[in-house]
Amino acid sequence: MGAGSVAVVVTEDIDVPSWDLYELSIPCTVFGKPQPDLADPWYDLRLCGTGATGRDGAAVPGLALRTPYGLDDLAGADTVIVPSVPDACVEDGAPLPPALITALRRAYDAGARMVSLCTGAFALAEAGLLDGRRATAHWMHTAQLAERYPKVQVDDSVLYVDDGDVLTSAGLTAGLDLCLHLVRRDLGAHVANQLARRMVVPAHRPGGQSQYIDLSVPATDDRGMAPVLDWARARLDQPLTVEELARQAAMSPRTFYRRLQAATGMTPLQWLLNQRLSRAQSLLESTDLPIEKVGELSGLGTANNLRHHFLKQVGVSPSDYRRAFPRTS
Repeated sequence: MGAGSVAVVVTEDIDVPSWDLYELSIPCTVFGKPQPDLADPWYDLRLCGTGATGRDGAAVPGLALRTPYGLDDLAGADTVIVPSVPDACVEDGAPLPPALITALRRAYDAGARMVSLCTGAFALAEAGLLDGRRATAHWMHTAQLAERYPKVQVDDSVLYVDDGDVLTSAGLTAGLDLCLHLVRRDLGAHVANQLARRMVVPAHRPGGQSQYIDLSVPATDDRGMAPVLDWARARLDQPLTVEELARQAAMSPRTFYRRLQAATGMTPLQWLLNQRLSRAQSLLESTDLPIEKVGELSGLGTANNLRHHFLKQVGVSPSDYRRAFPRTS
């Protein structure tokens, strides 16, 4: 869809604890800072207050928010993000502002892509936008979400769920994963990877990765793992087996399997497939190589095999993906 406007809901008229500012900072960091060398124009970020004082500023613990945007501005945005809702609304069942729920419904009806981070799913659920859909939130709150909104298909194990025009994520760093996923959808793998590198975070954690892995990011201080993963990335076009990777890491296959899964939440074969798909995306965006050659260079083999994995994991064919990211030079 390209970069567009992103409206972030700030519930400044209800007491918001300072720790919830983390979820608020994620979309501000990803979408709010221009990156003209990656994409120009970048996203147009708007912080939209929920209360009557939203346009003049209202105090929240640790800062004072001043924004010219209110709930009426949600309907004009391409993407609407609800970073979180107050603890009282989750733990004690306190009502969310009716004006917020109405504004979310209007934004969705106007064609906005709706996104929640962590407990923001409660707002989308209250608006009825998650009815009949698969969704997630932080695992500490998914039982309450499922009990309060039985029409929602709550998945408490994944990092995020992309259901097309409605997306939800677990808490904390999973919200960052989802925001980078949105950049990947909008602007392509290369832009998302470069932005992640600038933020010093993993370029792509798939949404289906478990919330419960031992380490949330690859263990870069693991002297045995980091070199072999770099070695494998440089040879994605070659046949690679678990045994070969284990030998390169000077480990037994069983130890290598266990340590890679602990570091990334994926099996070695899943990790390789993810890396090869990312390579294929970059080649489709940045070159005019035939689909057959892209399959060969990415290690996915034949054009048919590339199409199979692309349709299954990305949701579109390689040709359609390439058309979505035309080269400008």
